Amino acid sequence: MRFAVLGLGNFGRSVAETLHSLGHSVWGVDNDEENIDYLVSKGIQCYQFDATDEEGLRELHIEDVDTVIVGMSDLGISVQLTLLLKRLGVQNVVARASTELHADCLRRVGADRVVFPESDIGMRVARTMVSTNFMDIMELSPEYSIVEIEAPDCMIDLTLRQLDLTKRFGVNVVGVRRGGDFRINPKVDEYIERGDVLMIIGHKSDLDRLLKMED
Repeated sequence: MRFAVLGLGNFGRSVAETLHSLGHSVWGVDNDEENIDYLVSKGIQCYQFDATDEEGLRELHIEDVDTVIVGMSDLGISVQLTLLLKRLGVQNVVARASTELHADCLRRVGADRVVFPESDIGMRVARTMVSTNFMDIMELSPEYSIVEIEAPDCMIDLTLRQLDLTKRFGVNVVGVRRGGDFRINPKVDEYIERGDVLMIIGHKSDLDRLLKMED
């Protein structure tokens, strides 16, 4: 998938770095040289200009990107930029909001998704865009997390023993939610059914590898 991040402050950098670490094509735009240099040092392509510059966005063929993330927190700038992106033909615009009023304004001008980074951190946003099955994440420590994913097609009708996620990825399934029933420490011979939600614990790098193989 191809992503563009406009506005490379703390939120934008977090989203860009996470998407890049997951192996996706990412480039960023910001008018701050320090922000640009930081991401370039991480191997991420960046362009230095005002993200509201329509001509600059046209030259980058912004309409060809799968998803554009608007990382600015300023209401006026983010609304203006969202409107501009939709006018340029961007199919999927994810915009940052700080209040419900801000979010309502963004939706009215065409934002396809609005996020609140104070409660929905950049890493979570990136992973939910990358994975169609990813549902939630709980940070246990700087290294370890618990994630919830809806079982992808490649897991359906297989047992946990057959999937062997511990050996393959170093992660452990600690719970399965099926409808209104939640099972803690499911048996290894239990089959995964369509619609099951798996609660999986592991090191963040191992969870990232697991999320890449879902489909």
